[in-house]
Amino acid sequence: MTSLSALAALPSRSRGRVHPEPQSGPRGPRDLFQRDRDRIVHSVAFRRLRHKTQVFVAPDGDHFRVRLTHSIEVAQIGRTIARVLGLNEDLTEALCLAHDLGHPPFGHAGEDALSAAIASVGGFDHNGHTLRLLTRLEQTYPAFDGLNLSWETLEGLAKHNGPVLEPGWALAEADREIGLELASYASLEAQVAALADDIAYDNHDIDDGLRSGVLSLDALLAVPLVARHWTTIEQRHPGLSTERKLRALVRDQIGTMVGDLIDETRRRVSDAGVATLAEVRAAGRALAGFSAALAEEERELKRFLYANLYNAPPLQPVRFEAQRVVGNLAAAYLDNPRLLPESWHREIDDPLAAARQVGDYVAGMTDPFAIARHEELVGPVCLPDRF
Repeated sequence: MTSLSALAALPSRSRGRVHPEPQSGPRGPRDLFQRDRDRIVHSVAFRRLRHKTQVFVAPDGDHFRVRLTHSIEVAQIGRTIARVLGLNEDLTEALCLAHDLGHPPFGHAGEDALSAAIASVGGFDHNGHTLRLLTRLEQTYPAFDGLNLSWETLEGLAKHNGPVLEPGWALAEADREIGLELASYASLEAQVAALADDIAYDNHDIDDGLRSGVLSLDALLAVPLVARHWTTIEQRHPGLSTERKLRALVRDQIGTMVGDLIDETRRRVSDAGVATLAEVRAAGRALAGFSAALAEEERELKRFLYANLYNAPPLQPVRFEAQRVVGNLAAAYLDNPRLLPESWHREIDDPLAAARQVGDYVAGMTDPFAIARHEELVGPVCLPDRF
């Protein structure tokens, strides 16, 4: 294993857990961050990701990504980058695996509908809900609610996209309990995890978009980053089928982005003159990132994907129906909280807590479970089979 950089987060220097835990018992040869990662992998919330939307709702095909496979792919990319930079691989992997735990059914469409439904009690934000899941809603251990993860893991999940100056109610609640220092940057491990997420979905959403037929190769080749790699692949493999060239395209673009990120992060760290993790947090800017040239190409790729995939006309009926399902379910439970399972009745006499609990319950649903509950409580669901 690569030796750790002086900038890496070390379990021996962790700020610990909110609830102290005895070191006795059959813990196995694992350090703090390894145990965080393992708690995430064994959580109910992580298992539910296998039936939650990445791009396509309940996709008709085993080869499309879902939140679970996406999270595993992010973890692979993040761990590779962390190893080369001498960062803590286990913390990076934990952050990558947990970053999407808070997503409700049907992805961002479901999030928009759920946030609107409970707007009167602060709305819904999937990142804040990730912290809520990990600190309150998961109930695996006898002595405390949540998974009791280390401060560094919770901090990284709260701030992996940078400082949070105006946290929503769920994140603010976690901050009051844990003290996440939301105004500063997080560790390099967290910064790498966020960029690994970008690299994964930028490229794997291309793969899924082409497989579905929503994206066309001709349109995609108008994107400079893609065209550059496609030309190189055609020169390297002149007789290769289009399908296999597409697989090579995804691999090559991931490799380019990873390599650029490693080089640029090293340059920024050197220029900033930081020597400790504390100085990383106090740097006042992200130290992990793409070079200016690649960052612009990556932004252009994102603009293309939003216009031609995420907001593509063939997917709009699916989005509208997904929002209708989530909105109707939230409305039904808000109107009558006793429709919630009996184990969720503990706070229904407090209007604020009850409404937020409805958000918790709906957010925890998988796509198929949400469809089934809607058909049971409200009426039929009409999602196109293809998407």
